[in-house]
Amino acid sequence: MVNTYRPGHRAALLAGAATVLSLLTACGGGDAGEAATTPTTLPGTAAPATSGVTSATPSVPPSARPTSTAPSSPPTASPAGSRCHTAELEAVLGRNDPGAGQENFPVILTNTSSRTCTIHGYPGAAFVDAAGKQLGPDPERSPGTPTTVRLAPGHSAWSGITFANPKISGARTANPDALLVTPPDEREPLKVSWSAGEVPVSGNESTVFLTVFDQGPGA
Repeated sequence: MVNTYRPGHRAALLAGAATVLSLLTACGGGDAGEAATTPTTLPGTAAPATSGVTSATPSVPPSARPTSTAPSSPPTASPAGSRCHTAELEAVLGRNDPGAGQENFPVILTNTSSRTCTIHGYPGAAFVDAAGKQLGPDPERSPGTPTTVRLAPGHSAWSGITFANPKISGARTANPDALLVTPPDEREPLKVSWSAGEVPVSGNESTVFLTVFDQGPGA
């Protein structure tokens, strides 16, 4: 399969991402993009370990009773700058910026938590129907050099999702209900409503491509 992704489309995708974020800001962060996060359980923090209390028989004087000196274990906290977890992110789909027979959508992840976290590499992605069944194979990764993107609260990163226009390529298509986007190194996806029409799922030039995450506009 020929990779039809063109690096020049990243600038156009970034412009689309900026448009979406400006609309979100104007609307007070409403339901733009109709993203809905899938609930997930983040790695929890263990309850502090407590020192065991040693029993003593009444015949043992208090001064002879053993005393535990082991300190209790403090709860584990996520350090600032560790990777962003699914539950800390919101996903929206940016405006399509087609060109040269190719459809180009920015997928934007915004840090909705109160801490700074990082994103590194490529997202996972899959088109699904209303029943949650995947349509077509997993997208492939376009060539790129992953960098670590630090996201302060409210800041965003974006990745491009691109594919050949099926009306031009003649690929077989499906009309997805949603796009599932999984942040790097996470297992739980974010569900983004898809209203951009048919996507290629098999046949000529049907491969969907993803780009590495880059710093979002306004960061």
